[in-house]
Amino acid sequence: MARAQQQRTLKTRARLIAASEDIIEQRGFENLRVEDVVSLAGTAKGTFFTHFKDKDALMDLIIGGMIDQHLDTLEAGAVPNTVQEMVGALLPLCNFMISERYVFDLILRHSGAAAKEEIGPIAQTFDRQVRVLAQWLSDGQFRKDVPAMILAEGIQAFAVQCMALHFCAINSEEPMQARFSMYLDAWLNPKMAS
Repeated sequence: MARAQQQRTLKTRARLIAASEDIIEQRGFENLRVEDVVSLAGTAKGTFFTHFKDKDALMDLIIGGMIDQHLDTLEAGAVPNTVQEMVGALLPLCNFMISERYVFDLILRHSGAAAKEEIGPIAQTFDRQVRVLAQWLSDGQFRKDVPAMILAEGIQAFAVQCMALHFCAINSEEPMQARFSMYLDAWLNPKMAS
């Protein structure tokens, strides 16, 4: 009996997630409403809240999964040997993260920077991204005078800065890719003063 209950619970959760993904595909992340999710999934609103604390908890799961898909692609790809190759490899992930202002804001809230008690899927992707970048830096042609993990955390910080400036009216004229390339070139290929 308990196993049947557990299977039904897992199927209901999967229906809620699938319904959410369908709505996101049609209307975007910001326009997802709990009422629409439960209607499409054929469940009660209370059932939604049995599975997810709120809409943001559902989005943490879905967006975290999408970021993980980008990280899978980065891990499967070739190690970048130049700043331009690195920016080119990271750009699809960055573009997803800024696809909607709501997505970017939610990512920042759930990245771990807010010191939430619970480490969710998005926060885990931030850790994974640093590990992927550190591996690239260990294998690549970039500076070796700073530990790879510190360099990787810097790249991540520059990416977040570039994405934030994308939404800033004062700084939005320079393309994100150009700004990111400039930051990473200075960070990964410092020119020593003579």
